[in-house]
Amino acid sequence: MQQSKLFTKTKKKAPKDAESISHKYLAKGDFIEQSISGVYSYLPLGWKVFRNIETIIREEMKNLGAQEIYLPAMQNKKLWLETKRWNTIDPPLFKFKDRHDREIALGPTHEEGITDIVRHRIDSYKDLPFSLFQIQDKFRNEMRATGGLLRTREFSMKDLYSFHKDEKSIEKFYKKVKEAYFRIYEKCGVKAICVDAESGSIGGDFSDEFMVQAPSGEDKILLCKECGYGANIEKTGEIEKCPKCKGEIEEEKAIEVGHIFKLGTKYSKIMGATFKDKKGEEHPILMGCYGIGLSRLMATIVEVRHDKNGIIWPLEIAPFSIHLIELGNSVKVKKEAEKLYNKLREEGYSVLYDDRDKSAGEKFADSDLIGIPFRLVVSKKSLDKNSIGFKKRDKKEEKFIKKEEIENILKIN
Repeated sequence: MQQSKLFTKTKKKAPKDAESISHKYLAKGDFIEQSISGVYSYLPLGWKVFRNIETIIREEMKNLGAQEIYLPAMQNKKLWLETKRWNTIDPPLFKFKDRHDREIALGPTHEEGITDIVRHRIDSYKDLPFSLFQIQDKFRNEMRATGGLLRTREFSMKDLYSFHKDEKSIEKFYKKVKEAYFRIYEKCGVKAICVDAESGSIGGDFSDEFMVQAPSGEDKILLCKECGYGANIEKTGEIEKCPKCKGEIEEEKAIEVGHIFKLGTKYSKIMGATFKDKKGEEHPILMGCYGIGLSRLMATIVEVRHDKNGIIWPLEIAPFSIHLIELGNSVKVKKEAEKLYNKLREEGYSVLYDDRDKSAGEKFADSDLIGIPFRLVVSKKSLDKNSIGFKKRDKKEEKFIKKEEIENILKIN
């Protein structure tokens, strides 16, 4: 992509109401733009990052054997009345009436909807287990939306639901989901910790949260440095000793990037989602629910991967893998830069080519802000050395490399 044609205008200053690092850098880099409080548009750079995160998550869900579905955002009031959550879920539902004066809710979650679909299709233990997932927009009527993408009123969520005949089955799948989640976070360049959690308004028998330690985190977690036990402070309260090994407990700030639940029969029993066993006896289906907020994960990555100049995207989710910059107005420089740009694209690399008529300082500042992993610079100085300037975004030093070495260096790194 030629940067002169990219629909992006970086800013020198962050929005006045931007408090978190991620909000500041994503806004300055023109990845996102606020529409109303807690609602954001994704611009080309932001959408590229989002789709890369989405690809990683979708791949892991399919590796679990989950089938993808897509449920409506507008939800049936009758289903929410069945579970008695129409007036009790927190935050409260966004509700509106259509032209026929029927009340409808915008879905903050989909337990009711998925259970309704399943109860009309499952009869026997032979149909179990199975799992379904979607990546879909959610709407939560937050009292105060803060931190840019960290807490919003409209956001994208991956929710996975699993259905089982017994505890052994759900325990096995729950463990596999945990492993998949750790792989997702690793690919996204963040280190997550799994901690005991409160199930909140979703409910169920048991739940775990995945937390990323960060100074900007709204959650407080308790960690044992001896055995690795962790819990949200809401789950265990103020404790000084680890409940497992009696080791010292430390309190840390963290951002929640995922929440998984053993729902048990909470929804299936209320809504009549049952199966018949070998003897023909009827039982409620055991359910699991597993969520990741893509928007919040994207913001969290920025919260822990940045420096004073901008974002440091991991290669797997960066909007481009290479930022190619030409410096000066020399015809020779432009010719060599274009030649390299075309060659890299032919080799399958994702390249942002800064062909703009801007100063070196402006180009480098934008490059650091946008945070693309590899930077290549074509200039008179580099061509005089029969070389190309090379720098990794997470390193300070820049070096000259021979043109024929470029591919080898990119592969090594």
